[in-house]
Amino acid sequence: MNLPRFRSAVTVLGVALVLAGCSQSGDQAPAAQASAQAQADEAAKKLDTYHQLLRINNDEMAVTMGKDVVSRYPDSAAAKEVQQSLPEIEKRWKETSEKNRLQGLWLYQVSPMQGGTQSTATIYSSQPSGNDRVRLVLRRHTEWGQNAFLYSGGAHGFVCKANCTLHTVVDGKETGIKAFAPSTGEPALMIRDDKAFIAMLEKAKKIAIDVTMQDGEKKLTLVYEVGGFDPAKWQSVGKSKKK
Repeated sequence: MNLPRFRSAVTVLGVALVLAGCSQSGDQAPAAQASAQAQADEAAKKLDTYHQLLRINNDEMAVTMGKDVVSRYPDSAAAKEVQQSLPEIEKRWKETSEKNRLQGLWLYQVSPMQGGTQSTATIYSSQPSGNDRVRLVLRRHTEWGQNAFLYSGGAHGFVCKANCTLHTVVDGKETGIKAFAPSTGEPALMIRDDKAFIAMLEKAKKIAIDVTMQDGEKKLTLVYEVGGFDPAKWQSVGKSKKK
């Protein structure tokens, strides 16, 4: 083999490879820049949507959009801007959501009831749930006055001979609540000092009451998340006029 020709061919091949490499590198640089610019544009559009959601006070969607910007475009200017406000917005949204959830646990009604008008504020136990849940009812009646009681709604009521004291935990603090079973046989437990109980409830977040059911003397701890109670929604009905 002719050595000078071989060396010349190798030199030519090397130059060609170098030129090809330069050409590919030159093609990739504009492509990378274009991709980066496209991502920056997308991030900027999502940032604009984020701002619009905040203006209409849609914190839930704003949090979702903000997290998407931070996750998909972490090094973008849009992500840096979102990170300045997102933690506070998310905190506000969680607090508002929890407040709405607690308020939604209560049902307020005003209706005719046995010759008078009745106003009730009712909440179901969070634990137990399902068929075993028990209602806590605050009631005002034009004839009967004010009451607070537990109501199982089933065929069987509670075990309570005459007066009984229910072991109760209010926001972690133990106490006892005196109650009695109605003589008329309803599946209920009437709270003896309703005024004190309601005053306590208005300041509480969670109340747990131990009861024993007549059905098999099953013991239950009734847990009520009462923090959403709104006294203004529990309407006063006054007293009936005596004829």
